[in-house]
Amino acid sequence: MSKYACVDVGGTFTDAAVVDENGNVNVFKSPTTPQDWTEGILGALRVASEHYEEPFDAFLKDISVVNAGLFTHGSTIATNAVVEKKCGKVGILCTEGFRDVFLFREGPNKNPFDMFLDYPEPFVPRYLTLPVKERINSEGGVDTPLDEEAVKAQTLKLKGYNVEAIAVCFLWSTVNPAHEERARDVIHEVWPDVTVVLSSEVNPSNREYRRWVSAAMDASLRKLISSYANDLNGRLNDAGFIGKVGMLNSAGGVMSTNEIVNRPLYSVDSGPSMAPIAGRKYAEDDLGEQNAVVLDMGGTTFDVSCVINDEISVSKEAIIGEEIPGISRVNVHSIGAGGGSIAWVDNGGMLRVGPRSAGSVPGPACYNRGGTLPTVTDANCVLGYLNPDFFNDGRMKLYPELAREAIKKHVAEPLGITVMEAAYSIWATVNVNMIAAIKDITIWQGIDPRSYAMVAGGGACGLHAIALAEGLEMQRLLIPRTAGGLSAAGGLFSDIVSEYSASHYTTTAQFDFEGVAKVLQKLRAQAEKFFARNKIAPERQRLEVYMEAHYPFQVYELPVNVTPFVQDDFTITPAGVQAMEEAFHKEHERTFSIRDNTFIECVTWRVKAIGKHEREAVLPSAELPENRDLAYEDALSSSFRKVFFKEYDDLKMTPVFHGDRLYYGITVHGPAIIEEPTTTIVVLPGYCAKVTQHNSYCIEKEPLKKKH
Repeated sequence: MSKYACVDVGGTFTDAAVVDENGNVNVFKSPTTPQDWTEGILGALRVASEHYEEPFDAFLKDISVVNAGLFTHGSTIATNAVVEKKCGKVGILCTEGFRDVFLFREGPNKNPFDMFLDYPEPFVPRYLTLPVKERINSEGGVDTPLDEEAVKAQTLKLKGYNVEAIAVCFLWSTVNPAHEERARDVIHEVWPDVTVVLSSEVNPSNREYRRWVSAAMDASLRKLISSYANDLNGRLNDAGFIGKVGMLNSAGGVMSTNEIVNRPLYSVDSGPSMAPIAGRKYAEDDLGEQNAVVLDMGGTTFDVSCVINDEISVSKEAIIGEEIPGISRVNVHSIGAGGGSIAWVDNGGMLRVGPRSAGSVPGPACYNRGGTLPTVTDANCVLGYLNPDFFNDGRMKLYPELAREAIKKHVAEPLGITVMEAAYSIWATVNVNMIAAIKDITIWQGIDPRSYAMVAGGGACGLHAIALAEGLEMQRLLIPRTAGGLSAAGGLFSDIVSEYSASHYTTTAQFDFEGVAKVLQKLRAQAEKFFARNKIAPERQRLEVYMEAHYPFQVYELPVNVTPFVQDDFTITPAGVQAMEEAFHKEHERTFSIRDNTFIECVTWRVKAIGKHEREAVLPSAELPENRDLAYEDALSSSFRKVFFKEYDDLKMTPVFHGDRLYYGITVHGPAIIEEPTTTIVVLPGYCAKVTQHNSYCIEKEPLKKKH
């Protein structure tokens, strides 16, 4: 039986989401193995094969494309390599006189008023950034021809430095890439085997720093991602998988292995980018909502993203390490507030949580794997929210006594409070941190979260979600049953996606109709080649066009979807220009609460190629059981559990429900605990959780009782 599967490698757990031929989605977890990422992936898939009672090789064949299956994969491996500065060694060839662009950057992302703060090191050291005489002007004309002998000499110099790849970054290559393209040919004349990356191909942006650092970053990841992809595919094939894995990308879609190896920069944050894909699907199907705040709280980080008018929020301002590469990425804001985030008391006697994490090794103290520092998971264990005998579907046992010992030593005693008070303080503190992160991507970006639905995911989020919604005054909260692997589930619903962009400056006051048409038609041709390479049938193809523009004298662009205003031949009419201008005004007003009824400056054009899978993953619809009262009683555990709630200021005997026995239409009234195989939901007093038609939990405040 064919199945779709997606694996997301997180900092603590590796999640596998699988949808079977009936549309049923299940999530499975296995500890992440940092020493060998592939082993963790195979571990999660083995757990899935056990659930379906299939031999491992047979299960892998079921998720192979040749058998009408699908297997996709996302991770933070590329992100970690950049942040930890474990990328490949890269050399740069740049325009003579502009050797210090990497030093100029856009300023440190820390406190700009701290004169004692060390300036960040450039992504590529200056000794590996070598100048070449050439100059193309801003109109695309050649002021100074390319010095090919200098290219050869500098290439040999970089070869002597043992670089793994060379990035060519010339001025105004976005207008005329001829010198960069010729430099690549010359480099291969003297060093045929070296990887060469052109800034005009990786990120054709007029902002030199962003274009150059994105090219350098892409080049630095080529060997790492290529080796990782080859190892993963090889070991999967040896185990029975047929073909190659589809790789998730930071634009919120899937690419073939060959595509991602040739554009490894787009593998950065490929795992977290899937959470809003899943959030959009669940919000639409269960709540009929097109606006949602999507949360993903795992073991290491807490990720926040938004769905606005049914579109995933995308940004070019995301920081990777200390760099801003300026590529389109799903706008995910992450902080160190996961289940493994460590609680500590600072020198001023204040309780802090994160950003350091215990990760999967050694993990929280309650894991009994060597961790001795208190974490958020330890606090949830002490509060009674977690079942020590049913963690990760019973595959892991928790040790509450170790959690209490860690909290007592590192939090309770330094603060002079009880262990229970310390545990609740950790829980409440991390909630405050997460609420602040949600405000960063909503309120401070022109979004009123009270008018949005909240979709909460991640293995730890169900323990905190109601408190987060309450803190933001959000009325609609949805927790899917696949919340434990929300990003992995998003990979099941994602499309085959790639983006192509080009810079072409014009204004709506004096619009360059011919120039823009030429650019859009060129981008369309690139998108069509992408469809052909991936064998996507015409009926499953879709193209979207985006304009990035700003008002006169503004510095940064705002992206606007202008697909409805572009003709079938990818030209734009005068009426289309007016419509684009009005669409920009509305988006600017939505984002910044202000509009200026003047012309706009169009800077960058993007074409997004979207290919639908042959068989889409669809959430199954449930029917109401004949006897809901009997189903309710069946779902209730044989015993209650003592749980701490601030409303009672003490431990309270609380009913615990088996999630797999709760059916559509059943309502669970708080206080209560709902245990799913890969997540636990705490229903606070005054709230109720209702099972939706697509087997999610819709959580709302209990209606106020009328006084007689």
